[in-house]
This record gives sequence, structure tokens and C-alpha cells, in this order.
Amino acid sequence: MSVINQTDCTNILKYHVQSLAGEIGERHVGRHPALQQAANYISRQWQAMGYEVERQPFKVRGKVCENLQATRRGSKAPDTMMLMCAHYDSAKDCPGANDNASGIAAMLEVSRYFSRIDPDCTVRFVALTNEKPPYHGTEKSGSWIYAHQAAQRHDNIRSIIVLESLGYYNDTYGSQLYPALMGMFYPKQANFVAVTSNLASLRTMHRFARHFKKHCSLACEPMIAPNFLPWVKWSDNSPFWLNGYHAFMMSDTSLYRYPFYDSPRDTPEKIDYQCLTFITIGLAGALEEYTRKR
Repeated sequence: MSVINQTDCTNILKYHVQSLAGEIGERHVGRHPALQQAANYISRQWQAMGYEVERQPFKVRGKVCENLQATRRGSKAPDTMMLMCAHYDSAKDCPGANDNASGIAAMLEVSRYFSRIDPDCTVRFVALTNEKPPYHGTEKSGSWIYAHQAAQRHDNIRSIIVLESLGYYNDTYGSQLYPALMGMFYPKQANFVAVTSNLASLRTMHRFARHFKKHCSLACEPMIAPNFLPWVKWSDNSPFWLNGYHAFMMSDTSLYRYPFYDSPRDTPEKIDYQCLTFITIGLAGALEEYTRKR
């Protein structure tokens, strides 16, 4: 396996977060030029890595929104796919550094790593839009449109990794909150990355988590969360579940630990770039192992 230079990775992650949240800032249908600017930024990054970028346009309120994807074709099982997804829009009045420039930054850096290797199965990196209110959980969300069209095409997707808010960590006891009843089973310190799936995706999630733990020095906590919980239902993994795909979410648990969730204070300096680097390196190593032909 190739090695990602930790210092270079940290600097690149900072650059992506600053570009998206610091320079472009708030980006959603209500600020359509900024949303387009973010899409073009992601596209340029992939093109510079040698990827051909595919755009999936759709209209919301008369304005064109776009999912984007870059594909690294598999050498042994090209018709079998793994997806890594992250949304690039932000909430209203929110620069969206953690939610979700951190997820996009990690995905871009993993895709840069994959541009230099030959996976056994095909890997697609997908930048989604309209995950934030008022479109989250609706047919106007980019994840719903992507998952629905993938199912119509009968895409052979082995599993989907959704990257969502990966940049905030806290060692203080009591810094980690949970929905009702979940708190008795999981840590009270917000110093881990959560890997969350539904029951149908449980085996897939645990297999990836085992690989991830070998490559990431940050603690990783697998979690089961039913689809009716708001923080799960509103995320990009839910439409894939509803269309019969195995999907799981990598996250810092966002609103259950991040005090600046969906606020104007979700800015680049709040991100723990060392932890985000650990996670990115872990994702690259785990995905490379996971894509080996079984």
C-alpha cells in the first residue's frame, strides 16, 4: 500500500476547507452562484488529478443543481462498485466548514490517493448537493436523486460510504451527546469518529471499520441507528438504504457534539485538522483494502 504523507495531507485538507467554507462560504439553492462555485471547485480538483468529471444536473426552484462524480475503474471487477459520497452544500447562514467542507476535503484527498493506484473493483467518488434543509430527506435532495437513478440503472454497488462532518473532537467527559437511550451504550467523550449503519448494512459497516482501525490512530466507534432518528433520516445514507443498498456514515456525530452546528460560527478554524488527517489516511487505507476482489 502507498503511503500518504501526513504533513502534506493536513495542508491539503486545510486548503480545501478554507476554499469551500472560508472563501466561498454559505452555499445552497438560495445562494445559487456560491453553490455553483463550490461544484466548479470540486470539479477542477478532480480534473487536476486526472479524473473525468460526470455531472448529474437537476432543477430545484427553477435553478440547476448538480451532483458530481469521478470514477476510478476497477482492474479486476469493473462492474462492481464502491461509492464514497459527501455533500457540498451548507445550511442557510452557515459557512459549512465542518458540515460539510470537512467531508468533501477528506473525499477529495482520498480520491487523490486513488488516482495513483489500481483498485480491483470500481470506486466512484460522489459530491452530492441539497442535503441541508429544506431539501434533506426529500426527493429534491441530491442523494435521493442519485440513489433512485442508480437503482433504476441496476448499478452493482457493493456499499456506500457517506462522509458527514468529520472535523470536531473533544476529550472532555460529557462532551458527547446522544439521542434518547443510545447514551448508555457509547462513550461520553467526543474523541472518536462514529461509523453508523442500519441493521441491513451492519455486516458491511463492521468489515470496513475493521480495515479502518488498522490505518487510523483515532478511535472508531461502530453504531447502529434506525432510520427514523432525525440525524440519520436527514443524512445522505438514508436514500441509499431506501433503494436497497448497503450504506454507512462516517461522522463526528455533528449536532450531538458540535456546538457550532448549522450556525454562522461553523468556520475553518474550528476544525481539528490533525484528527481529520488521521481519518483521511484511515479512509484511504481501508478503502484500498475493501476494494480488493473477494
